[in-house]
Formats: sequence, C-alpha cells, structure tokens
Amino acid sequence: MKAIKDSVHGHVRLGDLATELVDTPAFQRLRHIKQLSTVRLVYPSANHTRFEHSLGVYHLARGAIDGLGLDDDTAAHVRAAALLHDVGHGPYGHQTEGIIRRATGRDHDDIAWLLTDADREVCQVLERNGLDPERVASLIAGEGGLGALVSGELDVDRMDYLVRDAHHTGVPYGTVDTGRLVNELRLAGDGESGGVGSSDPGDAELVLAEGNVPTAESLLVARSLMNAVVYRHHVSRVAGAMLERASERYLDETDTDAADFRRMADHDLLVALRNEVPALGKRIERRDLYKRAVWVGLEDVPAGTVDAGHAEERAAEREIAEAVGLDREEVVVDVPSRPGLKESGSTVVVDGVPQRLEDASELVAGLRSAERRRWTLGVYCPAEHVDAVGEAARDVLGLRGIGARA
Repeated sequence: MKAIKDSVHGHVRLGDLATELVDTPAFQRLRHIKQLSTVRLVYPSANHTRFEHSLGVYHLARGAIDGLGLDDDTAAHVRAAALLHDVGHGPYGHQTEGIIRRATGRDHDDIAWLLTDADREVCQVLERNGLDPERVASLIAGEGGLGALVSGELDVDRMDYLVRDAHHTGVPYGTVDTGRLVNELRLAGDGESGGVGSSDPGDAELVLAEGNVPTAESLLVARSLMNAVVYRHHVSRVAGAMLERASERYLDETDTDAADFRRMADHDLLVALRNEVPALGKRIERRDLYKRAVWVGLEDVPAGTVDAGHAEERAAEREIAEAVGLDREEVVVDVPSRPGLKESGSTVVVDGVPQRLEDASELVAGLRSAERRRWTLGVYCPAEHVDAVGEAARDVLGLRGIGARA
C-alpha cells in the first residue's frame, strides 16, 4: 500500500494495481492537463491538474465501495475505472472535447480505444492483474448501476472536482460533505435483485439512502454556485472560445490529426497555437483576450439561435466578420447549450421508495430558474471593434435585446 499526500483528502492510499496504473505514461500525462483549463486565467491559484483530481476520485470511490458490499473482483474494476476516468481527456480538458468529438466521434469518457489496445501499457497492467479492460471502459462510460458511481448524477468525479476546484480557486461555494455522500450511497435493485441496499450491481441503481434529500441538495447547490462564480466566468468563457477556434484552425491548417491532437498536453497545444495560429495563440498566452461585444440572456435570444449548432455558430461568425470588414478569427460567437442541472436527476430514497431529486425537493425548481437566468450568449472581438461587431451581431443573430459589454 502506497500513500500519497493530497491537498484535499489528506493521504490517498494506493493498492498495488493503482500504483502500477499511476506509473503508466497515459496516467502520468494527466500531470500536464490542468483541471480548470482557462478558469486559471481568472483564479491564479487554480493550477491543479487532472492527475491529482483522479487520485481524489479513486480515494472517494474506495470509500463508497467499502459501504456497497461488492465482491473483490467488482470492487477492483470500479477502483480502476475511478482512477482512469480522465485518461481520455485532450489538452485543456473539456475545452477541446467538442473538437475531438467532431473529429473522432468519441467523448473523453469513451476510452475503449485506449484500454483495449493490447499495445498500450494501461491495458497490459489491467490484464496482468486479472482485470478486463473492456469492463473498466464500460464503467468509465457510466454503464450499469456501478458505472453511475464513476460517471452519473451521484458520481465521485463530481464530488471531488467541486471541493477541489473550490479549494484551489479560494471560493467558498463548492463545499460538500463528501464523507456523508460516499457513506450514504446504496444500490437499489429491482425485481429479484433486492431492494435498497442490494449488493447485486446487475440491475441496480445508485441512490442515496433514506434521510438524504438535504445531502443531495447540497451537491446541487454547490454545483449551481460554482457554475455562476467559477466554471462560467465570462473571462474563462472568452478565453475558452478563443482557444477552441484557434485549435480548429490548427487542425485545419497543419498536418496534425485528431489522434495526435487528443494526446497533447496543455503546454504542447499552447506552444503549437502560438507558432501556427499566432493571431489567437499569442493572445491566449498573454491573456490579451477579446472583449464582449454582445452578452445577452436567454429571454433575448430566439429559440433557433439558442439551439444553434457548431456549423451555425461558425457561419454567423463569418457573416458578422464580413459585415464589419474583419478577418474571420476576429469574431467569436459563443452559444452555450441550454441550461440544466444534471444532478437534479439523482435518486434519493424517501419513505422507502427511490425518487428523483427533482420530485423530492422544492429547491430544484429554484436552482433551475437561477440557471436559466444566468445563461448568456456571447459575441467576442478585439476591443477596438466592439461597437461595430455588436451591431452586426444583433442583426445576424436576430437578438431582441441589447447585451451588456465588457
């Protein structure tokens, strides 16, 4: 057993398999992928990595497993999945996930390509220790009752990143009682697999035990507040949108393919963008970011614009740039997905019956309303063109209101 000192959980104890997996190149690469991507341009101390986050997820998963009564083989697969859940991330994490998805058809948690390749060291370590790489990959993808522990509404991934991100940014909003959360998790089966507390993961659903509606609400509140203050801060959104556009141009204009791109680390990509797409890359490196020409809420945006896809966003950028006489990379349209709180679908036992949190809690409706109010569409450009781009963007996007400008 090997102990690693963690800034959030104290000592994280690794078993022999976990120690071997941590030493693989795929896992060591996570030292060079920052957890909060462009958020660190807002919060200077937010330099923690997906390496330490993955150790934290493993630690919380071990605590949850201890209370679920799993057999040794199942427990070993879940622990491996928790540790490896982020090895599929590309540079800058979620910031480049859309690019990779469009090029490869895979999200970061779809890592069968990595775990089931016999030439990969991760696969060799798993098989040498009697684990099935495909089973580990399915757990990482959130499949089955126990997959929800790694990727679901009550997953240990979410529990760790909320407290870790709050710790490293210095904000007081992501605090959740991870100890109670992992200790109160149960497997609720159906049919012959048993009721609440069943240890058979086959048809089971991961739930919080009786009396834990407030526990589930705390996770929801923490996520909502972190969304508002950290994850969707407007500076991070501007930088992230610029990074995405620069990365797309880099892939379009160089010989780098998507397979190589998704194995880059953050510093690899930043250097590549600075050299190959300097108009945007140098700005990102120096934090010389575009300003907001348009910043409008959900009520001022036509439904068709709210649901615009990637192609529609890029077409709007070109049309706005042409209208103002700018180069295409000088206008960025940023349309977030519709607001929602995935955690509201978590399951809590109430009066002996598993219920969705959204049905058991009056707080959910208020938090959903808050998420809707915070939703904003942005259009960004160099500071000297803010007025002209703002006017053109309102025409092109059919906006009914006039947004605030930075």
